[in-house]
Amino acid sequence: MRIGIDARMYGAQATTGIGTYIKQLTDALFLIDKTNEYVLFMRPEMLKTFIPPSPRIRIVEADIPWYSWSEQMKLPAIIAREQCDIVHFPHFNVPLFYRGRYVVTIHDLTPKFFPGPNVRRSFVRKFAYEMVFRRGIHRAEKVITISNHTKKQLNTYHLAVMRNVAVIGLGVDGQYTPNISPEKLSAIKEKYRIKKPYIVYVGVWRDHKNIPGLVKAFECIHRDHGIDAQLVLCGTPDDRYPEVIAAIEHSPVRSDIVLPGFVDDADLPGLYAGAMANILVSFAEGFGLVALEAAACGTPTVCSNSTSVPEVMGDAVLSCDPKDSADIAEKIALMFTDELMRKTLSARGIERAQSYRWDECARKTLDIYQTV
Repeated sequence: MRIGIDARMYGAQATTGIGTYIKQLTDALFLIDKTNEYVLFMRPEMLKTFIPPSPRIRIVEADIPWYSWSEQMKLPAIIAREQCDIVHFPHFNVPLFYRGRYVVTIHDLTPKFFPGPNVRRSFVRKFAYEMVFRRGIHRAEKVITISNHTKKQLNTYHLAVMRNVAVIGLGVDGQYTPNISPEKLSAIKEKYRIKKPYIVYVGVWRDHKNIPGLVKAFECIHRDHGIDAQLVLCGTPDDRYPEVIAAIEHSPVRSDIVLPGFVDDADLPGLYAGAMANILVSFAEGFGLVALEAAACGTPTVCSNSTSVPEVMGDAVLSCDPKDSADIAEKIALMFTDELMRKTLSARGIERAQSYRWDECARKTLDIYQTV
């Protein structure tokens, strides 16, 4: 069988969640599948560094930006030339003119509820998103969602596809572990200028991530709870969301907000493990992989009560109302003042993380490729 995978987002910093998914899924697939052939369609920058682990894996250049007109017009021909039996599009952006058989992964419906600035300003872009999304899922041989939360959202807005949806959760890379040496923790804190007990956020700087709400909550734990701590906000600043940057720069506790930018994967385990808590108070999440990664490092997460994270993490997180900064602050404060709770959540999180594995994600995905 010849399996194609749209890997243009592979490892891309700008699409951390999708890029991680593609990399981890393909790494696991290539380890467990010793029979099928694979064709990965990649951007030129990845062609320079990616080394196929087997002769059965072919790399094809697809120098086409995602969400572009050329994605719609040129990508179908590039894929069609490879004569794949099935193609996996790991994101909703399936080209309208692709006529081959495919499966598609829907991570979330965030663009529908929190469209980016370019989409908000353009009726054409809004229409294009809706058309691409709708046609992509309705023409798929199978739709994969990464949580029941996303599946339920699809059920609400796209009833016709529900008979064709499989839920396949993500996994945790083996580097995420609580066994981080004191020397490593010390080096991480020195590298990122962390001088106090801290909480950490890892993710993009977009409106659905509720970073202004988190900053307000951080101000509250200083002002109302008397907790002297730092907030480490990882991620690349995004000028398209000036309200996020303004909330940080105008905060009265700005001196205690650390901005390390995009953090290398190698540093994330130590950054999680050294934190009092990981914070994920988004208005929308399809899975919440960072909560699982933090949990694997023994660090509990304070998360929204209205996203997929409580589903994924169960009783290993502390949930709050993402629209109520005082409630967020109260739950964060417990991580500093209630040691028993923190230890309990830490132990539960480590156990919970062990039930999510990339090899299991790959096996279930491979089964779909071979049975659709």
